[in-house]
Amino acid sequence: MKLHEHQAKTIFADAGIPVPDSRLATTVEEALDAVDEIGYPAAIKAQVHVGGRGKAGGIKIATDRDEAEQYADEILGMDLKGYTVDSVLVEAGVDFVDELYVGVTMDRGEGEPVLMVSTEGGVDIEEVAAENPDAIAREHVDPAFGLHPYQARKVVYEAGVDGDVALDVASILSTLYDLYEENDASEIEVNPVMITGDRDVVAADAVMNIDEDALFRQPDLAELAEESYEDDLERKAGEYGFDYVRLSGNVGIIGNGAGLVMTTLDLVDYYGGSPANFLDIGGGAKAERVTQALDMVFSDDNVDAVVFNIFGGITRGDEVAKGINEALEQFDEIPKKVVVRLAGTNAAEGMEILNTDLVEVEETLEDAVQRAVQNAEEVTQ
Repeated sequence: MKLHEHQAKTIFADAGIPVPDSRLATTVEEALDAVDEIGYPAAIKAQVHVGGRGKAGGIKIATDRDEAEQYADEILGMDLKGYTVDSVLVEAGVDFVDELYVGVTMDRGEGEPVLMVSTEGGVDIEEVAAENPDAIAREHVDPAFGLHPYQARKVVYEAGVDGDVALDVASILSTLYDLYEENDASEIEVNPVMITGDRDVVAADAVMNIDEDALFRQPDLAELAEESYEDDLERKAGEYGFDYVRLSGNVGIIGNGAGLVMTTLDLVDYYGGSPANFLDIGGGAKAERVTQALDMVFSDDNVDAVVFNIFGGITRGDEVAKGINEALEQFDEIPKKVVVRLAGTNAAEGMEILNTDLVEVEETLEDAVQRAVQNAEEVTQ
């Protein structure tokens, strides 16, 4: 679960991390009142759960009231990478001479949290990691013992942070780790930490993501979740109770059981296709649930073709077939070709029920996947 910048900064400030003076605004009038209190220059920052807001036009620096009104009007209500901006953070400008990156996340390869510091702050840290990985200093933390103070100092000095501000940066990093641990965070970072001409250290940004599986231990944070900021597919998956993961390809995948779906994803890749999603309808799926699954995949604009892979154990092949027929009969024209493979309990009965005017049927998973990949390729040619 992602927190907004203003929410994360409130947590940072309460923990003692220096942050700029700021106000949250949902209207142009509120933004103008805020900037009158804060003074100029002031940043008008879109509050949406995406990165790269500045490059997308979601952050502007106002030097007077006219600019503040113009920028607030432009940003509020704008579509920013698929998200509508409902609020802005009006924040005091920082006169800085240097920018740093500091963060804490989980290194799944090592099985430990890792501290990261870079003197190349203010830019996409993923780009830095890809183009110049040596520019990021790292220090792993054994969760059994927690962060030792020397570790924060060590990684800050290894990153090449100027000595006169190094201890202040290390203090911020130590506090971030404490917040990471206390709040069951999956990621917490500041990009950038700004160094002012007076050598003050200020957290000019704030990212804090919480492990959703731990929200039962974080009731106050759970209340900050905003369903309105989920995209349509995420919202629909939540309503249907599906595990739906959107991927970058164009072959839609539906299966019953995570292992079966993963196998199908691997085969799509093996036969030269690219998976568009992960969708597990679970065991014992009835006709209604299958209808919902097809609705999900058809709603995904990335999908050009669909492969439906069902192995009947708890799930009965005839029930699946009924669901596929019911879903597809709702359309005057099938939006995307569907290939079906049924096996296991009542698979033969299901094959007889399937309306082959609406779907293509294959007996083996390999043949079904190859047909779906071919269908997707035909759409893109």
